[in-house]
Amino acid sequence: MSVNFSLSRGTMVLAALCAALGIGTAHAQDQTVDDARLFNPGTLTVATSDPVFPPWMMDNDPSNGEGFESAFIYALADRMGFAAEDVVWVRETFDQAIAPGAKNYDFGIQQISVTEDRSAIATFSDVYYQPQKAVVAMPGSAVEDATSFADLREVRWGVMIGTTDLDYVEDIIGVDQPAVYNDQVGLFQALQGNQIDAVATELPTALYLTAVQVPDATIAAILTPDENDYGHGLIFEQGNDLVDWVNQAIAELKSEGVIDALVAEYLIADPDLVVITE
Repeated sequence: MSVNFSLSRGTMVLAALCAALGIGTAHAQDQTVDDARLFNPGTLTVATSDPVFPPWMMDNDPSNGEGFESAFIYALADRMGFAAEDVVWVRETFDQAIAPGAKNYDFGIQQISVTEDRSAIATFSDVYYQPQKAVVAMPGSAVEDATSFADLREVRWGVMIGTTDLDYVEDIIGVDQPAVYNDQVGLFQALQGNQIDAVATELPTALYLTAVQVPDATIAAILTPDENDYGHGLIFEQGNDLVDWVNQAIAELKSEGVIDALVAEYLIADPDLVVITE
């Protein structure tokens, strides 16, 4: 009985203090696991794709803490005060992730690049990773001998719909009407079936693609960065001010070297790969 009285009295004191300071109890809980701004207070609800692929996440299970983005989310949640079991995952397509409108989660993660166009309809966190883009091809492809963008424009390209890879191939390389696919599975099957000569994708995805999914394929080249692609950020419903809390946690992970360590563990590339810049 005394415990209940103590807790009740403590709550009353907190409420009185908040009233005296001119703030509500909800604001007193800001940046805690009970923050009223959370989609479901007490938990951190995070969206990602279905399926998920290495090296970003492993075994199609975002909750196992393995892979760069899964490990990053659990490190982020820890800095925000959440236990691992308080992280709840939901699934959505890439198109759903970048569409405007209400979201049934706090933020999403699935290698979503921050761009000015996307920032007009969604709120992004600070960038947590800046990937390079890579050219993936099968042995004997014409792209293997490419040394310039002019050479790259002469081959058949495949890219995923709605991605910065598509923007890069069309706007930076200057390819007219590349083949566009709705998912990675279809894209990789087209490459294996010789329907296309080359795929543009982020380097970590290319590393896994050539090591596991299409082991006969190779990384033909690395591409110069796109100045319109600022890197990967967590995506929020437009105007969601949880982003400030999340950005504080990202800054801590950066300053402590946690993100660099995750990059070294999961996203290592061959430093001798050919780089095509123009």
